[in-house]
Amino acid sequence: MNMEEKELEVYDVIRSIRDPEKPNTLEELDVVTESCVEVRPLPGDEYLIIIKFSPTVPHCSLATLIGLCLQVKLQRCLPFKHKLEIYVSEGTHSTEEDINKQINDKERVAAAMENPDLREIVEQCVMEPDD
Repeated sequence: MNMEEKELEVYDVIRSIRDPEKPNTLEELDVVTESCVEVRPLPGDEYLIIIKFSPTVPHCSLATLIGLCLQVKLQRCLPFKHKLEIYVSEGTHSTEEDINKQINDKERVAAAMENPDLREIVEQCVMEPDD
């Protein structure tokens, strides 16, 4: 499978994630697009997946939550070994550096998923429409 196919496979997983506040998917809101996914081979049979998403507004309070949803859904759904880096697209958010640090900090992600309220929101966002 070439990188382009891998990128499409990753995009297929994340495009149906729902926005935490709207009934739309991240794809419908242009938060994620096919071009926001990059896959690079790593040594062994592992891949580095880089996702750059664009919040709907520069002060979006849910950008961290969207990053968490991306993280959770990919960890569950991808059939191949991978490392994940998720970023807010440059210039699309007023606190992009803080958000990028939070989303890519394994301990913070784990702590967030221990919060029952947060976890419930994430579960609703990542649920497949057919579930």
